Amino acid sequence: MINKIITLFKIARKLAQSDAMEIISKIHEPPKTIKFFFYLLSFTFSNQKKTSGLNEEQRLCSSIQEMGTTFIKLGQFLSTRPDIIGDEVAKKLEKLQDKLPPFPSEEAKKIMKKELGENNYNSLMNISEPVAAASIAQVHKAQLNDNGTINDIAIKILRPNIKKIFNEEIDALMLLAFIIEGTVKKTKRLKLVEIVFLLKEITNLELDLRFEAAAANEFQENTKNDFGFNVPKIFWNFTSENILALEWIEGISIREKEEMEKRNIDTKKLASNVIQHFLRHAIRDGFFHADMHQGNLFVNKNGEIIPVDFGIMGRLDKLNKRYLAEILFGFVKRDYKKVAEVHLLAGLVSKNVSIDEFAQALRSIGEPIFGQSVKDISGGNLLKQLFEITEKFNMQTQPQLLLLQKTMVVVEGVARQLNPETNIWETSKPVLENWLKETKDPINYLNETIENTSEVIKRLPELPEIMDKANQALTYFASGQIPQNSNSYLALNEKKTEMITIRNQTVIGLLLLVILGLLVF
Repeated sequence: MINKIITLFKIARKLAQSDAMEIISKIHEPPKTIKFFFYLLSFTFSNQKKTSGLNEEQRLCSSIQEMGTTFIKLGQFLSTRPDIIGDEVAKKLEKLQDKLPPFPSEEAKKIMKKELGENNYNSLMNISEPVAAASIAQVHKAQLNDNGTINDIAIKILRPNIKKIFNEEIDALMLLAFIIEGTVKKTKRLKLVEIVFLLKEITNLELDLRFEAAAANEFQENTKNDFGFNVPKIFWNFTSENILALEWIEGISIREKEEMEKRNIDTKKLASNVIQHFLRHAIRDGFFHADMHQGNLFVNKNGEIIPVDFGIMGRLDKLNKRYLAEILFGFVKRDYKKVAEVHLLAGLVSKNVSIDEFAQALRSIGEPIFGQSVKDISGGNLLKQLFEITEKFNMQTQPQLLLLQKTMVVVEGVARQLNPETNIWETSKPVLENWLKETKDPINYLNETIENTSEVIKRLPELPEIMDKANQALTYFASGQIPQNSNSYLALNEKKTEMITIRNQTVIGLLLLVILGLLVF
């Protein structure tokens, strides 16, 4: 209990002394109780700010990065929840980077030797200094002697003690959230404890690199025949809970447009490919890379797109795949009645809803968008507006679609960096048309009905439980909710009970100190 309170005090002081509280207060005025609490904790003899000269967005991100892994992850998570923190703060947090100084290579080598065993470790040669370092892990390049064949590989290694540090800090943050909820009644609706617990669930999966390996392996299987898209191969014998080994593929960042043009890579074609591959993976496979920003996409000398970092992946079930394709295609054709009918047939809106009224509401989204310049039309923003409208017709938005909508906005941004004139709809149309034609074919439909969700288990017989848990966490991530019939929900209730006990023990401890003081003095 004492350790948790000390950790909580350290975290609260870090937060109080940072620019983060000051900037957030300008956008959302916190209750006076909380302001006074953080004011007391912020007292320091030094008033110098390291972030002077930066704009507010940079200062906020800089402050959070200085506070370490737990706050970086919390900031990144909250950037996906504008419903809680507001659009303005969420937008600022989207720029939050996950970069920290690397830990020593000697320590990394000790971890490799311990995790992989003597024989496997001795198969590795020319282990480099860190080539990239983030808040949770860092990456080294090495060579692997595989029965005389030399392979270049990338080795991702978790930071030492990161699980212990993260879980201690997140438990302390949960206690802080519990205290705030109990003190300021208005904050109860924000479900602060549940948010922090959800972050803990998601990040602990990220702290087991076998989950990421399983996701990358499934993604590679799905896309192995996709021309122009290349997912690195996983080396399972060199992968563990703390280490991920995958094929090293030479390439340049997709953000380096000028360099690609120097190498005669067609950036306009690449812009179309980014969008088409993303849509294909979403509606064909129901499994897509949900963190496709520029830092996670590379291009090799053949112009192939190479994704990295498979910690956040999205899933769509058969209904949602169909829904997504029909909806987007309906908007492409500007057939609003068709879009309304799809909602009704899929059971996404009540049968009591008037098709004509719903179609009229959908038209209010579509027509203003199609009135814009082609280069300004965004499929991701369209889906955002669609979800807002459908809420008014009592549609419960499918959680997976929220993650997809956010990713679509990012993907469109990447495409427009490569080619500002990218026509999102013309690019999307052939993918949507082809998939809809295939799924309407009676033979294909029968085959699809016969197939079941055991496909992933067939591909990865050694890791079915891991994939089930990872999929569950991705659903949590997208929805921001913890289902009441899940083990996580029970764990959350246990955690709340534990925090009530800590609170009661703390109060009793303070009372005893007061009584002791009165008796002694």
